[in-house]
Amino acid sequence: MDDTLITESSVLIALERETARGVRGPALDFVAIHPHHRFVITPVIAGELAAGRSLAQRERWDAFLKPFRSLPLTPEVARHYGETYRYLRTNGLLIGVNDLWIAAAGLAYDLPVATVNPRDFRRVPGLEVIAIG
Repeated sequence: MDDTLITESSVLIALERETARGVRGPALDFVAIHPHHRFVITPVIAGELAAGRSLAQRERWDAFLKPFRSLPLTPEVARHYGETYRYLRTNGLLIGVNDLWIAAAGLAYDLPVATVNPRDFRRVPGLEVIAIG
């Protein structure tokens, strides 16, 4: 999946806000300088967006997510989740459950995770993290 990035929730939230306000910011700038990249999500990311207020209406949520392919949560993703959870817990580095699932997808699919909040993701060994902003 060359030139494919997992676009984490924080980037999508920033993108939605910048677009709604008509203001160019880090998320729109990032998309503009990566015109040949394919931005994908996971079901966890879609769920985080559904939990927010701005995309609470099903029609808005569907329309916003339409351009993004959703990677399936496979047994391989689950295996990476378990291995990464054990490592982070053992080393006192545990991150949020949703971020852990997103990181596991990045490891399983060998894809970088683009995020506005790179600190936690950088705790995950072997995960390529791209900081936005």
